[in-house]
Amino acid sequence: MSIVYQIKDYLLTKTAKLFPKSIISLRFKKHFGRDIDWDNPKDINEKIQWLKFNTDTSIWTQLADKYEVRNYVKKCIGAKYLVPLYGVWDSPYDIDFSQLPNSFVLKPNHGAGSVLIVKDKSKLDIPKTINLLSDWLKTDFGIKEVEPHYLGIKRKIIAEGLLDEHSDFTSSLVDYKIWCFNGNVFGTWCCFNRSGFVADTEWHDLDWKFRPEWSIFTTHYKNGQGSIPKPPNYDEMLKVASKLSKGFPEVRVDLYNIDGRIYFGEMTFSCAGGYINFYSNDILNKLGDLTILPQKNNNNY
Repeated sequence: MSIVYQIKDYLLTKTAKLFPKSIISLRFKKHFGRDIDWDNPKDINEKIQWLKFNTDTSIWTQLADKYEVRNYVKKCIGAKYLVPLYGVWDSPYDIDFSQLPNSFVLKPNHGAGSVLIVKDKSKLDIPKTINLLSDWLKTDFGIKEVEPHYLGIKRKIIAEGLLDEHSDFTSSLVDYKIWCFNGNVFGTWCCFNRSGFVADTEWHDLDWKFRPEWSIFTTHYKNGQGSIPKPPNYDEMLKVASKLSKGFPEVRVDLYNIDGRIYFGEMTFSCAGGYINFYSNDILNKLGDLTILPQKNNNNY
């Protein structure tokens, strides 16, 4: 990590900590070319930002924690939906790599997008890996990205099983991202054929009808052309998502489906940080309409 990067990161973190709402307002206008309506939020992006600042998001903290959420999943729908856990550590220097299987996944429990996929442990550069994991643990995701629910997470590194997709329509796992509103499921946004930050994407409604008009395809999120077949146990996936999402105004429940077995991925309360620019305006407004805001009762900052 260069000195220049560290200085920029420090200044950004300091500014976000002192003026979080102002940072959100500036970023929102940069993304969408309009001011956010804090007093009368309408679409899903505005409502995500409103929820961050005006409600008690302490339960988000537990469920955004990639380690602690496992307890919630176990109690709510059962341990059979959990990806195997190989270990959890406060420091990457505590990891005994000799005890891990040949393939696995390493990730921090307190952020988003940081995942190290290990397909062959014999090729793993362990010192380089430890440095990477250390950098991840230092990242103050909650402040820098203005995501208050990440602030209370005790940072750890976890190792989980590497899920492997066997199909002729994708080169990577299919991520079934099911949008839910207090237990009511709306539809599934799928990501597949991932390569870095690029993926094919598809919206499907509850009948698995391909809905390209719900998306704005970009260089990062491309049109999957409706190539994902309906999972035979799609109804079970919707039931799982419904159970996990009860009690929350909005949440995206991410699942995997490997050879007919459903695995829990994560629960996302602030999709894209509340700057979703890859859905159509109609669907952003629809998701906003489905998000019934609770009474304002807390300032997370």
